[in-house]
Amino acid sequence: MATAKVREILSWYSSENPGVKANLARLMNTGRLAGTGKFVILPVDQGFEHGPARSFAPNPGGYDPRYHIELAIEAGCNAYAAPLGFIEHVASDYAGDIPLILKLNNSDSLSKGHEPCSAITGSVEDALRLGCAAIGYTIYPGSGARNEQYQDLRELILEAKAVGLPTVLWAYPRGAGLSKEGETAVDVVAYAAQIAAQLGAHIIKVKPPKDHVEQAEAKKVYEKFGIPTASLKDRIAHVVQSAFNGRRIVIFSGGEAKGTDEVLKEVAEIAAGGAFGSIMGRNAFQRPKVEAIQLLHSVMDAFAKAK
Repeated sequence: MATAKVREILSWYSSENPGVKANLARLMNTGRLAGTGKFVILPVDQGFEHGPARSFAPNPGGYDPRYHIELAIEAGCNAYAAPLGFIEHVASDYAGDIPLILKLNNSDSLSKGHEPCSAITGSVEDALRLGCAAIGYTIYPGSGARNEQYQDLRELILEAKAVGLPTVLWAYPRGAGLSKEGETAVDVVAYAAQIAAQLGAHIIKVKPPKDHVEQAEAKKVYEKFGIPTASLKDRIAHVVQSAFNGRRIVIFSGGEAKGTDEVLKEVAEIAAGGAFGSIMGRNAFQRPKVEAIQLLHSVMDAFAKAK
């Protein structure tokens, strides 16, 4: 039975059909955070995005696709997200053990010098065939190829909704119009969350924002209205507010691998800012499994304690 919190969150998606709502509920009712409306998801698309050695050499067990889903299950994650190949390798043997999110587009790091744009590498039909609870997709707001990404996404969301699958959207600002620092600027990350919500995403994944305002036009507004950005907690609250005043599920990435104390300090601020959870890959699976589970449990505890 869904808790009052889960039912409240589902009420924010009033236009959705019962299938989409049931799968959102499935995600929220799985793992150690079941019923709280909070999420910790294990994503493993790094082998495709960054290469096998960079992703798995620190913990060679990770070369095996089974390692990651077993880690997600043993840690009590809400879901496991990966590209087609990894999901196909594990979907049958672990059917029903944990909700799966099929990442429908990916890019590699071999080609340089072009505007960021991921290729579509899976389909809604694949997600259904493999028993997934949701589809995943990445957009790059700021890229010269962003309009193509938005248009492709709109068709995929419509197709997924028709068969009862919600969409988890990675919204990563990137492109020639943004500085490297600007990719995680508070105004840009908040803008990306707004774009993702407007495109119809059910769960939005962004990076933790830094205390920097990239756009000159936005800077005037931030100063005029005194929007607080000094602490990570304040910046997280602003990004969540930017996704329909907190009426869309916004979760934050764990970023590049770092020490346990640093991870947990950041997570505490993210949770205090009203985030719905974390989607943590390298910071988890690049550690020995026992350490990874301990870390994921600590992250889950931080969100469980937050209001």
